[in-house]
Amino acid sequence: MAYSHLKTSFSFASPLSFHYFCKTKISRPMMGSISYRPMNTIEQLYSSYTGHDATLVQPIAGAGSPRRYYRLTSPTGTLIGVQGSSADENRAFIALSRHLAAKGFNVPQVVAVSNDCMAYLQTDLGDLSLYDRLATCRTTGIYDDEAYRLLAETMRQLAAMQIDGDKGLDYDTTCYPVSRFDERAIMFDLNYFKYCFLKASGLEYDENSLQDDFERLSRQLLEAHPVGFMYRDFQSRNVMTKDGKPWFIDFQSGRRGPIHYDVASFLWQARALYPDDLRERLLNEYLAALQTKGIAIDNTAFRRDLARFVLFRTLQVLGAYGFRGYYERKSLFLQSISQAIGSLRRQLHDGAADDYPYLKATLDKLVSMPRFAPATPRTTLCVTVYSFSYRMGIPDDESGNGGGFVFDCRAIHNPGRYAQYTTLTGLDDAVIRFLEDDGEILPFINHACALVDAAVEKYLKRGFTHLQAAFGCTGGRHRSVYSAQALARHLHEKYPDIEVRLIHREQHITNTYPPRTTP
Repeated sequence: MAYSHLKTSFSFASPLSFHYFCKTKISRPMMGSISYRPMNTIEQLYSSYTGHDATLVQPIAGAGSPRRYYRLTSPTGTLIGVQGSSADENRAFIALSRHLAAKGFNVPQVVAVSNDCMAYLQTDLGDLSLYDRLATCRTTGIYDDEAYRLLAETMRQLAAMQIDGDKGLDYDTTCYPVSRFDERAIMFDLNYFKYCFLKASGLEYDENSLQDDFERLSRQLLEAHPVGFMYRDFQSRNVMTKDGKPWFIDFQSGRRGPIHYDVASFLWQARALYPDDLRERLLNEYLAALQTKGIAIDNTAFRRDLARFVLFRTLQVLGAYGFRGYYERKSLFLQSISQAIGSLRRQLHDGAADDYPYLKATLDKLVSMPRFAPATPRTTLCVTVYSFSYRMGIPDDESGNGGGFVFDCRAIHNPGRYAQYTTLTGLDDAVIRFLEDDGEILPFINHACALVDAAVEKYLKRGFTHLQAAFGCTGGRHRSVYSAQALARHLHEKYPDIEVRLIHREQHITNTYPPRTTP
């Protein structure tokens, strides 16, 4: 993950407490969850290297990486301190950085390393990543000359790094966790997608048939040529801009493999949103740069193999989004899912998965699931009502707003405890009679409806377009289904101007109740 996402003015979107924390010299009482020992190691490294104590230590926000980054400042200047979670990974980064620097590439220089290799200091490449530099371009869809120049130079440097960086690199002693892109590495990534995203989606699939297509895809990926130094995580967040040039970070997972992988990672990065015409121009810049390195390219074969790597990389990214988002609850990854699904939908339309019939059929079903429906501009309020099992986790708010109501039904008398109801759900008359005759659920529903009503009326007045309410019980089958059904029916009847989406997640049932009046 890019280590420099701070602005020099310290004006970033973090809470004010973090703003204050970053502007203040860190002392032990203020350190909170940051352990003292790692910071002490980094500060000692800084003092030993510069001959001065750091006068300011700023923690720098990361996202997907367990590494911690700090900017250390004294009268001698600034350095970036890195506290890693793996000495072997740190050694790989340090060795690759020295190798690439010796080849003349713009990478950070590692200037000091702790004895246990768990911490090191590197040169400061500033605060502006290429991803951040292009923020206005993404919003407007207009890439000015300077933006294009940076992107084109990035692609040319990638080609050079892959070919020249491959020369003289002892992969077996340098790279971690593996030295080469092989079938095992591919299967790790495809299983990441299968278990962390596809399984979490609730979509049913035949694992043997899916595995057959995974193995076919793996064989074809490994047949792709040319091969060279694979950066592995080449994307615009890992390219810094300094002195009008691109600089490269976070290549610690580098290995040898088909060079198509990095091209797919960069040009089809889900959140980058590069227009098709820009992507084509940048691909041509890259191919021309390969030719200057004496690499003969069969354009048709290269683009065929590239499409396979784009598909593979998209599945891998969705696996990461599923794990980091659904499991670790990191909002950045949850918000990225819609872009990745949109990219996958376009790839399927263009035939990227046609060689893998079962995989294609499964992915077609995945991108067609209501929860992944393309977002459309709304002028009316939509209330999404879920039933769910706490065993499977609380549903995410996929509108991107976060929050919403979560009602716990587990204190209500459970019909699932009785044999005659175990195969039924809260939609069946027998379960409905049980719950209503028992009586515990009725005041619960009344209170829930009152709370949601108050929010709906406020949202309507303020022009908000999304609200979510979720009912959870042990299995997501009886009490939560009844409650979600009751709230959805209540809202549809009481508020004719709103849309209600009802999702019984564990039952794989979705219904939409459109507004009863025309906006």
